[in-house]
Amino acid sequence: MFSYTKIEKVIGIKFKNKALLERAFTHRSYLNEHPKLNLSSNERLEFLGDAILEFWVSDQIFNRFPHQPEGYLTNFRAKVVCTESLAKIAQKLNLNDFLLLSRGEKKEGGRQNRSLLANTFEALIGAIYKDQGLKAIQSFLKKNILPQIQKITKEPILKDYKSLLQEITQKKWGNAPDYQLIKSSGPDHNKTFVFAILMNNQKIGEGRGKSKQVAQQNAAQKALEGLKIEKKRLK
Repeated sequence: MFSYTKIEKVIGIKFKNKALLERAFTHRSYLNEHPKLNLSSNERLEFLGDAILEFWVSDQIFNRFPHQPEGYLTNFRAKVVCTESLAKIAQKLNLNDFLLLSRGEKKEGGRQNRSLLANTFEALIGAIYKDQGLKAIQSFLKKNILPQIQKITKEPILKDYKSLLQEITQKKWGNAPDYQLIKSSGPDHNKTFVFAILMNNQKIGEGRGKSKQVAQQNAAQKALEGLKIEKKRLK
């Protein structure tokens, strides 16, 4: 049985609409196994939570780093909201204990699936916002996401691989690299992009990411590594 009280105690929020809280933890596989239940999956809430999280983190780092360029901010945000980071927060809150999964999904290790955990955390963000409003979600994010921002701030300076690659190619070939989107997959709220970098019609790097900016940065890093430049210039 779904334990509203235990979840509310874990997250420190008492929901007005309990059904909304339950929906945040309802995986699509559970509905397939229980078609007669009047439930919806957490995918719409995940869509909303993803947008709220990205906006809040963007605002935080925009204010925190007033002199850093867009590339730095994009890389920083990507580290904060990446699947691995969100999955760790979800595990810290023991959200995996409350997931509603099909028997098959459980057997396949769904409760430890990093992507599934990250998606559930985003769905919970969406549910908190819809049930409690802006002030409550800001408080929740400050408590659970701000420590991650502070941790990353103390790490070595994030690299803007795109800017460095352009600097190198301008000197070496006299022109800038050409970024081409070669693939995008997944639903609209959770797409993965793949970019290739071309110089004089030859591919020098390829990268993927959950946003076009991140995919381009990853491709630029690969290109620099291929050119044997990254390790020398980015230390």
